[in-house]
Formats: sequence, C-alpha cells, structure tokens
Amino acid sequence: MTTDTSRTAPRVFFYVQHLLGIGHLARASRIARALVEDGFEVTMVTGGTPVPGFPGPGMHHVALPTIVAGDAGFSGIADAEGRPVDDAFKARRTQMLLDAFHETAPDIVVIEAFPFGRRQVRFELLPLLSAVEAMHPRPRVVTSLRDILQERAKPGRDEETVALVKAHFDRVLVHGDPSFARIEETFPLAGEIADRIVYTGLVAAPPPAPPGETFDIIVSAGGGAVGRDLIRTACEAARAIPEAGSWCLITGPNLPQADFDALAAEAPAGVSLVRFRQDFASLLAGAKLSVSQAGYNTVCDILRAGCRSLLVPFTAGGETEQPVRARRLEAMHISSVLTEAELTATAMTAKIREALSRPKPPAYALDLDGAQHAAAILRALL
Repeated sequence: MTTDTSRTAPRVFFYVQHLLGIGHLARASRIARALVEDGFEVTMVTGGTPVPGFPGPGMHHVALPTIVAGDAGFSGIADAEGRPVDDAFKARRTQMLLDAFHETAPDIVVIEAFPFGRRQVRFELLPLLSAVEAMHPRPRVVTSLRDILQERAKPGRDEETVALVKAHFDRVLVHGDPSFARIEETFPLAGEIADRIVYTGLVAAPPPAPPGETFDIIVSAGGGAVGRDLIRTACEAARAIPEAGSWCLITGPNLPQADFDALAAEAPAGVSLVRFRQDFASLLAGAKLSVSQAGYNTVCDILRAGCRSLLVPFTAGGETEQPVRARRLEAMHISSVLTEAELTATAMTAKIREALSRPKPPAYALDLDGAQHAAAILRALL
C-alpha cells in the first residue's frame, strides 16, 4: 500500500492579478516555484491575460476569467475583449475564487499586492478575506509586496490599507533589500504595521546558464502593452549606430500584432525583433548593454547579470514606482536613465554611446534570493 504524502504537505493558496504588464505574475511565479521546491503544495490563482510559461510547473493553476486594465492609468477594468466588466462578470469571478479557496483548504493564503494595490479587484478579495476569517482553523494570511510602492494621492487610502492589514493579515512580505529601499519611503504609515513587515530580499531568478546566443544590445519592453515607443526608438537608434554591434529587441507578448508587424518592417539589418525570449536572463549576461523600462523583474535580471543598463522608466497615468527605482540605481552608478519625456532617437543614441563607453557597473551586494527567503518565512508561520 502506498502513502499519499501530498496530504501532509502544507498548502498555499496564492492569488495574483496582473492587469497591464507581466511583472506581478513573473515575481509571484518565482516565489511559488520556490515554495514548491521547499515542499509546499501550491494552488496558484491568476486572473490576467494568459502568458505562456506562467505560472510554471509543479503547482495547481486556477485561471479566473480574464480582466485587464481599462487603460495605462489603471482607471477601471475590462474583459479580454476590452469591454467594461459588469456585476454579473464580477460575481462569477468571485464565486470561482471562493470555490477554489474552499476546495484547497489552505494552511496559508498569499495575496499579491492587495491591500496596498489592486483595489480594482477588491470586489472579490474582500469576500475571500471574509471566507478566510470564517474558516476553522483559520489559515495564515500574508500579502506579497514589491519594495517600492506607487505613491497614492487620494486621502484616506493609506489609512484604509492599514486597517485591512490589521484586520486580516499576519505578515507583510516586502520583496526588497532594505539597504536599497525601505517600505516607509513610499508608504508613510508603515510604522503602524511594523510588527508585521518582513523583508525577503529581491525576488530575482537564479543565476542564468551561459547564453547560447549573444547580442551586444538587448532592448526589452516588459509585457509590451506600453512598450511600443521604446522599441520603435531603439530601432531608430540601431540604424544610427551600426557600429554598436548586434541588437535583440524583445517587444513583450502583449504588444498589439499590428504594432509588431510595423516594427518588424522597420527593423534595420543586424536587429532581431522577437516577442519573447525564455532565455532573457542569459542574454543579459552575455550583452554589453540592456535598454529597458525600470520594472521590478527586469531590474532584478539586470542586477543578477551585472551588465550595463539604460533605464526608461514607465510614468503613464502618474506612475511613480519605476522612476524612483531608476534614479536610485543611477545614484549607485549601476544604471543611466532616459525619461519618457526625453525619449527620442537622438537622445537614446547619445545615452547608448555614453553607456557603452563606461566600464561595467560595480558589484553591489543586494540580496537577490527573496523567493527562497519568502518560502522560509512562510514555513516558519506554520
């Protein structure tokens, strides 16, 4: 007779909702993979546009009906066809989420971003938290949070976040190195929940394998939903400086097909244009320069690779997170910065020439093993 050992493994119910890019999904998937490797049984609940390769093997995946950001400023949500979602759609998603929760009967619930972000899906997360509180024994609840938050202008938002944390959350996992960024710098009321905050280190991928193919300059646009101008400007810069060598332009899976086709027609000789590269981290390790936005996961890959970088932080809709990260890396002499307002072919060409003339950035001892540390922290909660 065989023994079902899976029933003795601690169960984690991990919710992540990406609305525009794929950064939230990628970071959560890295943490979930570390949990699986540490012996947890993981149910991953996603609700954004499907992305090949995510959330990854070894876990149970529940895909809720897709929602996306209504626009680049995250004002409202829409379904996969771009239609505003109605109450019936929300009710269906909420019931699917609650059914998955009860079927899993988890020991730990991990909610990515909320209540510090993702207010657009509070219609289903507040019922989930109520279901958690009604369960006996009650699962532990943690929020999974990046190190630099979007600064909020609306009065009362931070107070509401603190109240939800105090009412429902056992830990606030901040996926950062406090020597680089501390949560109170972008969330002023952090002191009120200091007893629940734990830093995990940055959630970077493991050191990559040596590249099977090399390019001198790697240009990447994250998920691609808002990266068209970056890729188009890089095409023009590549035409202006052919002596810079070979280029790989990675548009991201969410770039509209018409934009991808137009860019492919414009790409000069020596430029490879692709939507996605599974070996992105390896390509960075073999490159002279990375040109990208300043999203959390891309920056982690850059830090792991130790390559030169030019950052063009995303600022649409009043976003503040990427500019803060980019300027800190610039102050550490790890990256140079080109703002979206300055984004022209002439300016990018000058910045690329300048970056290539500099030595590789100095090693900086940031903790990049946040996924493994997060697994250890959750195990200690059991």
